Amino acid sequence: MQQHVIPAPRRRMIVGISGATGIIYGLRALEVLRSLDIETHLVMSKPGERTLAHETELKVRDVRAMADFSYLDADIGAAIASGSFRTMGMIVAPCSVRSLSAIAAGNTDGLLTRAADVCLKERRRVVLMFRETPVHAGHIRAMAQATENGAIVFPPVPAFYDRPASLVDMVNHTVGRVLDLYDLDAGLFTRWGGQPRAAPSAAARAGGDA
Repeated sequence: MQQHVIPAPRRRMIVGISGATGIIYGLRALEVLRSLDIETHLVMSKPGERTLAHETELKVRDVRAMADFSYLDADIGAAIASGSFRTMGMIVAPCSVRSLSAIAAGNTDGLLTRAADVCLKERRRVVLMFRETPVHAGHIRAMAQATENGAIVFPPVPAFYDRPASLVDMVNHTVGRVLDLYDLDAGLFTRWGGQPRAAPSAAARAGGDA
C-alpha cells in the first residue's frame, strides 16, 4: 500500500514595523528571512510608513513586496490576528514606545499589537527591537511588563568586538543576533571565539603588500 508523505509546512514569521527610527532593521530582517526560506507576514503601522519616507527612498509597496504576505494595520481580521494561525513568532523591528507600551498592556489597538499579543498568549517568541533613548521610568516599567508577559526586549545596540567596517556590518550583527533567538543562523556576523580578532596591518589597509 502506497503511503502519502505530507510535506512539512513552511515556517512562518511575523514582522512588524512601527514608527520608531531604525526601519533598516525591519527591512534587513525581511531580506534575510526570505534568504532562509521563512514565509514572512508583514504588518506596518501608519507611523512606520511615515518613517520609511524619512529614512529611505523606498515606497510602501516596495516594502510590502519584500514579504510573502502583508496586511494593513487596520485589518484586525487578518490571519495573523488568530492564534490558530501557526507561526514561529514575531519580530517588531523597529519597536516604538507606543507599540511597546500597547503590547506590554495587552492593548490591541491595531493588527501589529494584536499579532504580538496573539503570539504571547500562544507562548510564541516575540522580540521587540525597542528604539528609544534615553528612557524614563515609564519606559522601564513598560519594558519590564512586556518581559513579564513573555516578550524579549532587544534594543539594537551595536557590538564592536568584531570591528564592523560599515553600517551594514552593524545592522547585520544586530539582525543576526535577533534571529539567533529563533535558532536561525544566516551567517551574518563573526561570532566571538574567545580571542580578539587581529587588526589589519597598515599595508593591508592601504591595499599594499604586508
